[in-house]
Amino acid sequence: MRFYKTLALNIFHSINDFTSTKKTILTLGTFDGVHIGHKKILNKLTQSRSVGTENEKYESLVLTFFPHPRMVLQEHSDIKLLNTITEKIDLLKKIGIENLVIHPFDETFSRLTAEEFVRTILVDRFHIQKIIIGHDHRFGRNRTANIDDLIAFGKQYDFEVEQISVQEINDISVSSTKIRNALLEGDMTLANEYLGYDYFLTGSVIQGKQLGRTINFPTANLKIEENYKLIPKNGVYIVESIIHEKTVFGMMNIGFNPTVDGHNQSIEIHYFDFNADLYNQEIRVSILQRIRSEQKFESVDLLKEQLEKDKKTALVYLNKF
Repeated sequence: MRFYKTLALNIFHSINDFTSTKKTILTLGTFDGVHIGHKKILNKLTQSRSVGTENEKYESLVLTFFPHPRMVLQEHSDIKLLNTITEKIDLLKKIGIENLVIHPFDETFSRLTAEEFVRTILVDRFHIQKIIIGHDHRFGRNRTANIDDLIAFGKQYDFEVEQISVQEINDISVSSTKIRNALLEGDMTLANEYLGYDYFLTGSVIQGKQLGRTINFPTANLKIEENYKLIPKNGVYIVESIIHEKTVFGMMNIGFNPTVDGHNQSIEIHYFDFNADLYNQEIRVSILQRIRSEQKFESVDLLKEQLEKDKKTALVYLNKF
């Protein structure tokens, strides 16, 4: 697998932008979270590309969509996603696929029949040699076609269909929905186990009220531009970031700062043993564990006392690893 992970990732922002004439081994889906279940399929993809002849190696290709189909097809959908599109690209780069097509999902695309999708996109555009897909995958207008239809199209258009079995999926028993629910409950242990990595937030550091400085707990206030990004349950968390090529740990509060009558949700990170100007810098915050719920204290002094306790709790946790 080390060989594949050195491959460069070609990114296309529309199906029509993909112009390679080589045959492809392909999988498709939203891949929100790029979790351990997704990686089972994606690893099969990278392994399968080596089956071509010496003169014709097949290229690996992932087809995904943005916005998420539910955002387009369900008028009042309030779905929050595990990854921004940039985060998803970064995660997919690590898998070792060669080509990523991020197609703009809209109502016109959703009205393609199953055969139109297979003929005009999979066959004519992507020159598909093989597709790797989950056993329960549905596609085409109104999602009426299933794996049996895809196998029939494969025989008609001469491509192979590899199905991820029910047993293989059940062995992992993970889904993006389960991860979203775990995060909304603040269950970082379960969410991170299903993801196969620590859930993270990416944003820019903006100026806040600077209350933390007055009690020796200066914070970096994180602004996330993408309003569709899922923010875990309000509370205090143990976190990790890589800043200026150095790993730093800290604790993060997600909430409304009720002690000082806050009205808007904020994300504030206090890093341990770290002092640098982060304003306007983009940082990534990996969330390791939840400490407690957000609380309202009778005074700022009591808040400071609790923050000292939170820091000790965080350091005990970090010293275990």
